[in-house]
Amino acid sequence: MKRTTKRAPRRSRRSRRPRAELLGSLYDSVREGVYIGTFDSDDGTTLGANPHLKLMFGFAPEEPDDAVRPFSADRFVDPRARDAFITQLRRDGAVSDYLLRLRRADDSSIWVEVTATLHLADDTGGSRIDALVRDVSERRKLEDQGRDLSHQLSQAEKMAALGQTVSGVAHELNNPLATILTWAERLAARPVDADTKRGLETILSESERAAKIVRNLLTLARKRNTTRALVDLNGIVRETLALRAYEQRVSNVTTLEALASGLPQVFADPHQVKQVLLNLIINAEQAMLTANGRGTLIARTWYDDANEMVLLEINDDGPGVPEEVQTKIFDPFFTTKAVEKGTGLGLTVAYAIMREHGGQIRVASTAEFGASFFV
Repeated sequence: MKRTTKRAPRRSRRSRRPRAELLGSLYDSVREGVYIGTFDSDDGTTLGANPHLKLMFGFAPEEPDDAVRPFSADRFVDPRARDAFITQLRRDGAVSDYLLRLRRADDSSIWVEVTATLHLADDTGGSRIDALVRDVSERRKLEDQGRDLSHQLSQAEKMAALGQTVSGVAHELNNPLATILTWAERLAARPVDADTKRGLETILSESERAAKIVRNLLTLARKRNTTRALVDLNGIVRETLALRAYEQRVSNVTTLEALASGLPQVFADPHQVKQVLLNLIINAEQAMLTANGRGTLIARTWYDDANEMVLLEINDDGPGVPEEVQTKIFDPFFTTKAVEKGTGLGLTVAYAIMREHGGQIRVASTAEFGASFFV
């Protein structure tokens, strides 16, 4: 009888490849950024950066690994974000899908999600971090666009509800206001003692302010008759700035123009566009003068090729608009000014005009750079 010997299954040539070679192939080909480095200083030391990570951060594939330092202090748009990231990493030992805004090699920003593990320091060196980095800039852009659209829809609903209710109220207020104004003017023209005259002047000024509010309400409620034509936006900007030139000169406000040449004409009502600009310019002046007693206003225009639209920016170097105020700034009757300084309807009217023109108006602001309104 012949003795039979069992043989182990023959491994394929591919299965004989060393594990290190397989991992190296994965490291080079995976469509995620892979980073291995240390946290022994503000810059850290890069031990490994795969080709996709280099591509994400704007480096050439042949760039040395140690040139890529995504978690160094100067790569963070907000330095406080690095502190929070490192604190959580050291506290928990790992993070998953941690959102960060970093800088590429050309200093443009990139949103990334980081999944990382921290290996605590031993006696020989600093702590080591192994990280997977995913570019989520496009997703963030879509999320921001969704929030903007949601805000615009919410604002449109508020405007529609306001238009349905204020028309009747405004007309009802007009009649008694007209009577008060008429009699206040008649009595103010008569010879009276000083105290009575001051009282009548107060009644007259406050009645005129109330009448202005009613007019603004009616402007919001009624459908505006517009005369639209192809107009030169730069020309409208210059004409509007000319209207404020004297007030700006005596108030120590400097205006800079950065108007792009060769802009295509826009189909708009020039008088309504001028109304929007006047509102933005006067608001900017008041913010700068209240905060600093002086200021610099910049009017800038350019053409956005990607979206095929003409844009206008009114920027001031005032105190800026707090983030919690930005979401309410176009709401009816919302104002941060003193009672006698504003009605809270100027930006609401501006928003309504731009919406009727098929355009948009939005605000962006930081404490360091004041406020910018984009039309």
